[in-house]
Amino acid sequence: MPVCDICCEELPSEAEMRTHLFLSHTENVMACPFCSLSGISYDELNFHINTAHIEQDCQDTNTTVVDSGQKSSNDCITQSPNSTRTSNVKNMDKVSQASPQSPSTGTSLSQGTSTSLKSSPPAAATANGAVKLVRTTQKSSNKTSKEREDGRRKSKQKRLSSPIKEGCFACPMCSLVCKDCFILQEHVELHLQGQAEGAGSEVGTSTEASSTSSGRSGVMRYECPMCSLSCSSSSSLQEHVELHLEYGSASATGHSSEDLTLARKLQEEEEQKWREAATRREAEDFKKLQKQFGLDNSGGYRKQMERNMERAVSRGQMVPAEFHKKKAEMLESLASGVDDGRSKTSGLMGALYRYYQRNTSDCAHLWLCAETDHYSSSEGDKGWGCGYRNFQMLLSSLHRMEQYKLLPVSVPSIPRVQALIEEAWGQGADPQGASHFNLRLQGTRAWIGATEIYAVLTSLSVKARIVDFHKHTGPGDTHPRLFEWVKQYFSHSASRGARLPPKIVQTTLPPIYLQHQGHSRSIVGVEQKVNGNLCLLLFDPGCAPGEMRKVLSQDTAVTMVRRMRKFPGSLKHRQYQVVAVEGLLTPEEKQSRILNSRTLCAEKIP
Repeated sequence: MPVCDICCEELPSEAEMRTHLFLSHTENVMACPFCSLSGISYDELNFHINTAHIEQDCQDTNTTVVDSGQKSSNDCITQSPNSTRTSNVKNMDKVSQASPQSPSTGTSLSQGTSTSLKSSPPAAATANGAVKLVRTTQKSSNKTSKEREDGRRKSKQKRLSSPIKEGCFACPMCSLVCKDCFILQEHVELHLQGQAEGAGSEVGTSTEASSTSSGRSGVMRYECPMCSLSCSSSSSLQEHVELHLEYGSASATGHSSEDLTLARKLQEEEEQKWREAATRREAEDFKKLQKQFGLDNSGGYRKQMERNMERAVSRGQMVPAEFHKKKAEMLESLASGVDDGRSKTSGLMGALYRYYQRNTSDCAHLWLCAETDHYSSSEGDKGWGCGYRNFQMLLSSLHRMEQYKLLPVSVPSIPRVQALIEEAWGQGADPQGASHFNLRLQGTRAWIGATEIYAVLTSLSVKARIVDFHKHTGPGDTHPRLFEWVKQYFSHSASRGARLPPKIVQTTLPPIYLQHQGHSRSIVGVEQKVNGNLCLLLFDPGCAPGEMRKVLSQDTAVTMVRRMRKFPGSLKHRQYQVVAVEGLLTPEEKQSRILNSRTLCAEKIP
């Protein structure tokens, strides 16, 4: 059975011996009982005693510790019951053969039987005086073997015992047990430094740095004593072992491997639940967007028209006979592909021209587009059909111009416009926009914007361009550059060959398609006030035909013109896009534009 070298207590196993040493004798600072060496750990003290103070035969000599009030003396000091306290130290088998001047022991040895050993106070000495080591012969010892054993045990326990510490960290390279992970880290670094200095030398119980070769290169490799990982340098091995120690310290503070496994499992379950919830929210948001933009397969123009008429019948707003009549007219219009004209208002541009001739007090200049019909949203496209209605307004103006005779004679219905856009995609125009709608518009309530208008005009051999006013250019989040661009568009053709342009001009240019987030309108003119301010005249598909007809009357035109005017303070969306028609395309130009539309780029201002 192992016996404690300090208190001579017998323990059943080596593991319990290490625990006993840690709980009873480990201290942060210890001193050698035979010399002046101090400020070392128990492991270092044990190594020092076994190497510097070889034990002497216990039958010839024994060493006693005498507590005296004097600080130093070269003579033997006799025991006194009032001033001294004697405790036995472990019997030495052999006396060190080192010279008296050896710096490793710090003691002086003489051959006389009454010569004493001087020593600095060990860690367990009292504050009453210095501690001295005195060698005596067998004749001066009058104690029995049992009494010496009891006295030696009590003295050792009193001198080297320490209070119980919490936490236990065992060195992975030797049998040392430390109470602090930082002390253990410094201890392991000593092992590693010993390995770096001499790969083949024996340094205590430290792990040897194995010299291995990568292939036949003969490069020195350092093997981790905890996981057998080979490192290329001692510094990398040190960092690697520190990772082991950090993980071990975390485990020693209460996180066992089972707890860590359970914690990881709970964390993974929590993350899985979070991912599933995020996926559900994303799917719900996507469905809301599909519904908002008419891509939820809830039906297109025809189904919405039928539902609204059925709802009107159920509320008593429409008689059944009228319901069947309107349904038949709707089916006939859808079959022909031509708009039924129920939401169209004509003659507005002439009425506006006459109005400004009568009311020009604060107007310096006015430019109007060519004759254009207004198309309002109906029961079949309310909430999503503004883009289609603005395209109908643009076509109504182009049909009146000689150079656009190749276009369809009549204005198509909304389902027919959807078919025309799908045909443009089929020719290769705007493939990115086509993929956004999954190549399908018919039978849906999908919104369209400036890129779809550009694609369908290109497929009809109409030359158009997109101008993107992508950020604010004026104070208060306004877009004065947009107003200046529109004025330049209308006034450029009107002022050709004229030194002084007339005050009111109706040009031969078609209207401009204006798109912003959530809505689109048509620019039919621009007005410049006497003070230089500009305002746009807009046709809004959201305005009912009954309201638009008020422009035709002199009595009610004032109110409607005020609603049509939009000053810079009224257009504060972050981004605006306009589509302007500039003529016809040759077959070569058409093919080139279709190819370039694979990466469709708008002209940006600024």
